[in-house]
Amino acid sequence: MSEGSTILPWLVIRQDGNGNHYRVGRCATRDEAQKLADSLADTGQDRRYCVERIGRPVG
Repeated sequence: MSEGSTILPWLVIRQDGNGNHYRVGRCATRDEAQKLADSLADTGQDRRYCVERIGRPVG
């Protein structure tokens, strides 16, 4: 869930035209993740991008 010691709880997920989902980025804040998703969506291809927060590990 981290790169080095930085926690990156926000995922950018791509969904293609066939319904497949792929993690394409991780960010520290929701705002950063949304900006990344928006910039990827501007390519005009048949893909959707969404932002999700992952849960914190137990223990």
